[in-house]
Amino acid sequence: MTRVIATHTVPWIPVAHRLDLILSPALPPVDQTTCAFAFVSDQIGRTLLTCIDREGRGWDIPGGHLDPGETAPEAAARELYEETGLRLTPSDLSVFAWERVELLEPPPADYHYAPLTYMVMFRARLPRPGAPTRPPTGSESTHAEWLPHADISRLCAGRSWLALLDGARPV
Repeated sequence: MTRVIATHTVPWIPVAHRLDLILSPALPPVDQTTCAFAFVSDQIGRTLLTCIDREGRGWDIPGGHLDPGETAPEAAARELYEETGLRLTPSDLSVFAWERVELLEPPPADYHYAPLTYMVMFRARLPRPGAPTRPPTGSESTHAEWLPHADISRLCAGRSWLALLDGARPV
């Protein structure tokens, strides 16, 4: 079942747009998927976040753009490692949501995306408490941490994915 749970706009898209947060166990259209993210929780209910050393980023869910020829699960697993140091295989991840980004007016000339794109969200749960981890040398991330829900809500207030946090923990 596919269900819209929130609709937002975000400051990083320069024209009128709509960002729908959608719960779904199926992948969105592959040819329109630009990014993949990994919500990884541990046995005691914490979620692994990364701290990105870029203007306006800070604490976030690990993830990023798909490389050419890469599938969304492969990108999520790669980004998870690059931003936190935690290695999971693509088969360890299951899709549970996506963000559907639709431009409502023509994009500016320097906008690099199609008028309709998707960012897919994967989840995984470790059967044990998450061990300390850190991004590999050279990462854009400065550090990673297993955080409880209350800390994530405080540190990531305003993030478009925040409503997914409870849905990221498999039952």
